[in-house]
Amino acid sequence: MSSGELVGVSSPTRRAISTARRVVVKIGSSSLTTAEGGLDDRRLAALVETVAGRMAEGGQLVLVSSGAIAAGIAPLALGGRPRDLATQQAAASVGQQALAHAYAASFARFGLTVGQVLLTADDVVRRSHYRNAHRTLHRLINLGAVPVVNENDTVATAEIRFGDNDRLAALVAHLVGADALVLLSDVDALYDGDPRDGGASAVREVSAAHDLEGIAVGSTGSSGLGTGGMASKVQAARVACSAGIPALLTSADLAREALDRAEVGTVFAATGPRLSARRFWLAHAAGAHGRLHLDEGAVDAVVRRRRSLLAAGITGVEGVFEGGDVVELAGPSGAVVARGVVCFDAAELPGLIGRSSHELPVEQRREVVHADDLAPLT
Repeated sequence: MSSGELVGVSSPTRRAISTARRVVVKIGSSSLTTAEGGLDDRRLAALVETVAGRMAEGGQLVLVSSGAIAAGIAPLALGGRPRDLATQQAAASVGQQALAHAYAASFARFGLTVGQVLLTADDVVRRSHYRNAHRTLHRLINLGAVPVVNENDTVATAEIRFGDNDRLAALVAHLVGADALVLLSDVDALYDGDPRDGGASAVREVSAAHDLEGIAVGSTGSSGLGTGGMASKVQAARVACSAGIPALLTSADLAREALDRAEVGTVFAATGPRLSARRFWLAHAAGAHGRLHLDEGAVDAVVRRRRSLLAAGITGVEGVFEGGDVVELAGPSGAVVARGVVCFDAAELPGLIGRSSHELPVEQRREVVHADDLAPLT
C-alpha cells in the first residue's frame, strides 16, 4: 500500500500493521466451519481472496489456521466437538485432509502454492525442532508459497498441545520475523465487557498493560467449536508485542479491512524490542523444568541490569533438572520474572545457594544462569 493511501490512519500502530510486509494471520475454527461441523467454503474462499490480494501487492503472508477437528465433525457424524483425546485426533485426521485440500484449491485460483506445516508444542519446546521449523517456514516464504500452519492435532497429546492456535500464532510470528500479527475470530474487537449483554464498549488500542485493567475476558469461543477465547487472543497479542510485533484483533468478516488500513478491531502496540530467536525461545516457547527463587537483589541484577544469576542471590530451588535445562526465576513474591538455561543440576544447588563466589570450591565458581542465557519477563 502506498503512503498516499494511508492518509487518515489513526495511530502509529495501525499504520505499522497496514504497511507490514510480512504478516501472520490466525483464523479460528468458528470462522471457517459451520455450526454443524464441516468447512464453510464461502468463508474460507473469502479469507483466501483477501490474503491473495495482500500478496499481490507485495506482501508475504503466513496463515495459522484452526479448523481441523471441527472440519472432521460432520464427515464422521460426531454431532458435536469431541471431548476425548482419541476422538479429537480421529476428527483431526479427517478434517486436516479436507482443510489442506480446500486451501490448496482456493489459493490455486490465484496462482499460489500452499505449504502445509503441522506443529506440536514439542516442535518449539525442543531447541533443535524450533530451528527446523524456523528454516522450513522461511524457505517456503522465500519460494513464494503460502505456509498454512496448524497444530498437529492428529498426534498431539494433552502434555504437548499448544491448547489453542492463538499462542501458536504468536510463536510463529516471531519464528518468521513477522512485521505484524492479525488474529481473526468471531468477535470484531476486544470489549470492556460482554458485548452480548449490551452497554460494552470496544477497546480500540492497547498501548500498555494498564490499558487492560478492569477488563474481563472469557475463556471459550462462543460457537463451542474452538478451544481459544478472548483470553488466549489477548495473551497471544501480548506475547507478540513483547517481542516487538504489533497485533490486531478483529473478526474474520473484517479480514479485508484489517489487512488494508487496519482501522478495525483492537490493536496492540509493540511494547518490547525485537528479541533474538534464542531469547524469544527462552521466554515464550521453551518448557521449564524447575524454578529458582531469588532475593530482591538478584531480581534487580537479572531483570533490570541484565546480569548473570549467581548462587548468592538464590533462596530456594524447586523441581528436578539438569545443567542445560530451562528454569523459571521467581522473585520474593513468587512471581516469575525471567527464564534461563541453568548451569547446574538441581541436586548440586542446595549446597551453593546464598553463598558468595569466593566461598565456593574453585570448580563451582561460575554463574548459575549466564546473562547470555537469560530472558527477563518484566
